[in-house]
Amino acid sequence: MEQSLSRRVFLSGAAAGAGGLLLTGAGHAPALRPRTLAADPFTLGVASGDPSADGFVLWTRLAPDPLGVNGRGGMPARDVDVQWQLAADEGFTKPVRSGTASARWRQAHSVHVELDGLEPGREYFYRFRAEGHLSPAGRTRTAPAGFSPLTFAVAACAHYEHGYYTAYRRLAEQEPGLVVHLGDYMYEYAPQGYTAPGGGVRQHTWGKCETLADYRMRHAQYKSDPDLQAAHAVAPWLVSFDDHEIENNWAAGVSSTGAPAFNRRRANAFRAYYENMPLRRSSVPGGSSIRVHRRVDWGPLARFHLLDTRQFRDDQACEDGVRAGCDDRLAPGRTLLGEDQRRWLLDGLAASGARWNLVGQQILMAQRDHRAGPGTEVNLDSWDGYAAERTRLLTGFRDSGAANPVVLTGDAHMHHAADLRLDFDDPDSPRAAVELVTSSIASDGDGYRDESRVAELTAENRHISYLDQRRGYIVCRLTAEELQADFRVLDYISRRGAPARTGARFTVPAGERALDPR
Repeated sequence: MEQSLSRRVFLSGAAAGAGGLLLTGAGHAPALRPRTLAADPFTLGVASGDPSADGFVLWTRLAPDPLGVNGRGGMPARDVDVQWQLAADEGFTKPVRSGTASARWRQAHSVHVELDGLEPGREYFYRFRAEGHLSPAGRTRTAPAGFSPLTFAVAACAHYEHGYYTAYRRLAEQEPGLVVHLGDYMYEYAPQGYTAPGGGVRQHTWGKCETLADYRMRHAQYKSDPDLQAAHAVAPWLVSFDDHEIENNWAAGVSSTGAPAFNRRRANAFRAYYENMPLRRSSVPGGSSIRVHRRVDWGPLARFHLLDTRQFRDDQACEDGVRAGCDDRLAPGRTLLGEDQRRWLLDGLAASGARWNLVGQQILMAQRDHRAGPGTEVNLDSWDGYAAERTRLLTGFRDSGAANPVVLTGDAHMHHAADLRLDFDDPDSPRAAVELVTSSIASDGDGYRDESRVAELTAENRHISYLDQRRGYIVCRLTAEELQADFRVLDYISRRGAPARTGARFTVPAGERALDPR
């Protein structure tokens, strides 16, 4: 499968290598066009995202020198016309659409082509051309109009220094129909600013990300990785950020480090984030704000509710961290989502006719007591730091009447499978939903499986059925009858080539709101 994927993703790009020829499609003679860009500008690959029943977003960014000064990727200070093609086959012998978009230099020469009017439930292939160069090809798809099974992957947390992106490669080899990425796509730290256990294998671009050029360059460094490019090219993505796309543990307008001019830094980060992600025009940032909470439907089978758990939250209680004895975290007025977003979510759940309601968000929702025995010690950056709002939200899940809510989560750097109860301290409390938490792609380096610590934590938190500290991702197979979740794990990422295997499998039967370990 890896050989087939490599051919699909990279063969088209190789076809552009001869003498500055612009390929014009099957059945047409190549047209001579001089190359004004000497080097290949498609070093960051291609991507697609936010599929609907009749369209999606196609993305690329021109950067012949990804780490070039000023974050411009080696591009001149002028706009460049970029042709795009959409076909029904990977050989591009069945063209469907084509056009020209402007890669504007003030937008880091990024391209967002937002298509509609296509057939539902169809696979499509796409590529770009610019000044004599041809991009690799990507595969994408529209959402179906009727019930159709879906295989989707869940990923998060990919610190570039901490390890190779083998997990992205293994994810791509499984050829999911959709990828849900839940944040920490890139990290803002200066080189060795956050060291993995055992050290790292690669090095960030210089300096901590603060300026627009910093963030653009860091995104380019991450996007240059061929394994990440393969994962983008295999399927459309749904993306939402967490904290490291800006700064560790930021909260609304509050910098966790007390950095000055934090609104300016947010504006820089949001602008670079949009430039480098396959997002629709509705997510174009306005200064220091951006809208990423949104809904994406996969026919009547599934509705994805994507949340923003950073822009609207109160500052972390008790000076943040993993702490015991923080009564402030229980204050009834504390909010993580903000009133407007919480209402948007609950109204959307109440109005949803989908068979499954998948809530994509960033931080652990289940209560997790880190301390064995008496007392409670929790992570105040997670939902445990906003406990009253969590209770209101889970009660809203129950009262909304929405079918089969499942929470998809990132951030934790380890796999979790948990039942979300209205009262986590009462094992007989009603279940409101199931939570599936993906481990990291690379963050924290080579993982491990500490059986004694897992047993200790699951004994203390009986609503948590599975924990695994190894790196990995989740693959979910969704039908009208059930959701099957495979927690995929890799034993190492400090060197290349690790295989992936299923560490655990859980099934969520429709109507049950509970995990079935089979």
